[in-house]
Amino acid sequence: MLAVKALFTEYATETGGPVKAAQDVSFEVPRGKLFTLLGPSGCGKTTTLRSIAGLEKPISGEIEIDGRVVYSSSKGTFVAPNKRNFGMVFQSYAIWPHMNVFQNVAFPLQVRRLPKKVIGEKVMRMLNAVALDELVDRDATKLSGGQQQRLALARALVMEPQLLLLDEPLSNLDAKLRDRMRFELKRLQREFDLTTVYVTHDQSEALALSHQIAVMNEGRVVQIGTPREIYEQPQDKFVADFVGSTNFISGTVSALADGRCVVSSALGDIKAHPSEGVGKSSRVVVSVRPEDVELSEGEPAIADDENICKGTVSGKEFLGDYLDFHVTVGDTVLLAKAHPSLRTPTGDPIYLRMKAEKCVAIPVVRDQ
Repeated sequence: MLAVKALFTEYATETGGPVKAAQDVSFEVPRGKLFTLLGPSGCGKTTTLRSIAGLEKPISGEIEIDGRVVYSSSKGTFVAPNKRNFGMVFQSYAIWPHMNVFQNVAFPLQVRRLPKKVIGEKVMRMLNAVALDELVDRDATKLSGGQQQRLALARALVMEPQLLLLDEPLSNLDAKLRDRMRFELKRLQREFDLTTVYVTHDQSEALALSHQIAVMNEGRVVQIGTPREIYEQPQDKFVADFVGSTNFISGTVSALADGRCVVSSALGDIKAHPSEGVGKSSRVVVSVRPEDVELSEGEPAIADDENICKGTVSGKEFLGDYLDFHVTVGDTVLLAKAHPSLRTPTGDPIYLRMKAEKCVAIPVVRDQ
C-alpha cells in the first residue's frame, strides 16, 4: 500500500515568493489498485506525483510504500529516485530514439546487469503483453503514437516496479486511440496487479480507469471517492462543476430531516440529498446532472421523491445518440439530455422531472 501523509511542496518564484504547489496532501492507495489525481492545470497533481517519484523534494510530510518510508521530513529520510523501484511513464513517453523496440525495453535491465538470457525472456514477455512482440527490431521513432505509448509502458513494467506512476500518458493521442488505450492500460494494470497512481485533467479517463479518485484544486485534495461517488455525490461545487457537466440551482435550505432537505429556490421548493455541511437555513446550490433531468410533453404524476416543474424549450442540439435540450424555467436555464425520439419544438412548453436522490445540495461556502 502507498501512503502519502500531509505532503507540502513549494516552489520559489523569480520574485522570491513561494508557490504552494501541494498543501497537506494525504491519501492511501491499496495494493493492486489504480488511484487517480484529477484536476485542472496548476492544481498540484503532477507535483504530487513527482514528489512520490522522488523527482521533487517536498517541504514536509511522509511517503511510505508497503511499510518502507521513502520520504519523511520528521525522520530526515529521502530515498533517491533510482532506489525507489518505481516505474514512471511521462506525457512525452521519453522513448530513446537511437534504440529499437527491444533495446528500449531491455535497457533498464541491462543497467541492473541481469544475465542476457533473463533479459531476453523478460523483454519478450513484456512486449507480448503490450502486443509489440512482432516489432522487436523496429526503430522506436517509426512507431505510431499508440505503439510508443505501449513501448513506454513496457519499459516501465519490465522492472517489475513496486509502484507505477503515470503522468497524463494518453494526452498526446487522438480521441479514438485514447479510448482504446484506456482499455489496454486497465487490462495491464489488472493483469500485473499494479499499484498505480495516475495523473490526468481528463474526467473521462479518471472515471473509466480508477478505483478511487482524488480531485485536486489549488494544491489541495478537495474530495476522495470512487468514480461513482465523485460523480453522483460531489461534496464541493468545484467537484460538481469540474467532473462532468451539471446544472446549478441556487437556494436556501428550508427543511432538513431523514437524510433529505428542501431547498427554496427560484424554481420553487426542490427536494434534494444534502452533502456534508448542509444545515437548516444554509445557502446552497443544488447540483443535478443533465442526464438526470427527465423531459416529457405531458404533465407527469407527482411522486414524493421527485421534483416537477414546467419550462419552455429554448434550444436543442442533435448529438447522435442523444439530444441536448436547453429548457428555460423562469430566469433559469437547465440542460437536459434526452432520446432523439423527443421532438418538442423550440418555444414549446415541456415538463422537467428530477428525482430527489439525484439532486445534491452543496454548501455555497465550505471550510478549507
